[in-house]
Amino acid sequence: MLLGIGVAALVLLLAMCDIGGGAGNTARGSSGAGGGVHGPSTAPTGRPTTGLGFGLTHTEYSADHGGGTAKRSAERLLSMRSLPQNQAIMGWGADNPEPSPGTYDFGELDDRVDLVRASGGTPVITLCCAPDWMKGGKAGTTDWSRLEVAPDRAHFDDFAALAATVARRYPDVRHFIVWNEFKGFWNDGRQRWDYEGYTDLYNRVFRALKQVNPGNLVGGPYLVMDSFAPGDDGNGDASGTLKGPWGAADRRVLDAVDYWLEHKAGADFIVADGSSTSRDDRMRPDEFAATEKFAAVGRWLEERSGGLPLWWAEWYVEPDDGSTGWDEPHRTAVQATAMMELARGGADTAFYWNPQERGRTCPGCLWTSTELASGGGEQLPMMDLLRRFAAAFPPGTRFREVPVADEDRPNVRVLADDRTVLVVNTLGRTIGAEVDGRSFDLPAYGIRWLRRG
Repeated sequence: MLLGIGVAALVLLLAMCDIGGGAGNTARGSSGAGGGVHGPSTAPTGRPTTGLGFGLTHTEYSADHGGGTAKRSAERLLSMRSLPQNQAIMGWGADNPEPSPGTYDFGELDDRVDLVRASGGTPVITLCCAPDWMKGGKAGTTDWSRLEVAPDRAHFDDFAALAATVARRYPDVRHFIVWNEFKGFWNDGRQRWDYEGYTDLYNRVFRALKQVNPGNLVGGPYLVMDSFAPGDDGNGDASGTLKGPWGAADRRVLDAVDYWLEHKAGADFIVADGSSTSRDDRMRPDEFAATEKFAAVGRWLEERSGGLPLWWAEWYVEPDDGSTGWDEPHRTAVQATAMMELARGGADTAFYWNPQERGRTCPGCLWTSTELASGGGEQLPMMDLLRRFAAAFPPGTRFREVPVADEDRPNVRVLADDRTVLVVNTLGRTIGAEVDGRSFDLPAYGIRWLRRG
């Protein structure tokens, strides 16, 4: 498996042309003429901005696991490009932060925040999930099978107090996401999201964080932007307004977003989550065209929110069961196309959910497992793409059209500003392409970076 992945990575890297560095991390703006306008990491007032660019979320196994040499290698890899890095307060690599009321255990969360600091990244904390005693469990115990249960309403203030404790513990952290995917906030009786309950929790946490430091930046609602397949009425739950060749958004999600927007105490950014697959776990019209959903959803959220900075906490491009059979060049090409669409949809910040696994290198991993006896912590194609994209298209980028030969338009995807062009071959065979006045060959699912000017 490792040999196969290594060869795939080599093929992909040979297809790339190094564009060099660049300030900032991601892209925001709309297509049209204009140069790359790259925003600073802090506003003129000295306060942090909400646009952090493309980065990653640490999950259960990350660069703080495994052997020393491999861990150092992964940390150096992260340090090669300053990236925003997100970590939950409980689960996904962090232990129960408050197993009993007033008794704290931040050891594993400390390790993750220290990893982000050591690698020069911008730390972001997701305030999820809740200790057992806040959701009907016994104090001093942790039942991980109930991780995704929401806190009882009677304990919303306790969760807000925990959030404030976290903010005080890490005073250099300025960006906070409240909860994760509305976990535990589904109303079975009404067959819709309990957006009243979530918004109540969000408002209490928002106020608590602002009381700790008015400069803390807080966002939600972190909803999964589900969609139905084209032609599927979803028993009346398919949106009649937010739709496209990829399908139609679930109107119950849109209702929840609208409620939160109307009743929130405040927000510094709006957070989304989603997949280019529909609810039946298929991609339409195909895996590349399906990614246009990200741009459509992004534009809807930006318009609906009145221009709140847009964050994507997670994004996915294939079914959960991994049934696609894609090799790594194919997978990375689809991811590159998804990132283009996220950027076109106005994403200020987007976190790649890093699927690292213990002791083995998985599809879509950013680096080889740090628990391997040799060769651990080495860069894989998705990490190379993430770093290059973050450098080339930071927050504030204004995109422009570049000429593409008519015969190439159905086969390539292109994203460009005044400095850089990213080209992706959507076919499983080598093609000749003519983009921005240059002709070149692209291998199957190849990615090519071009410097402009």
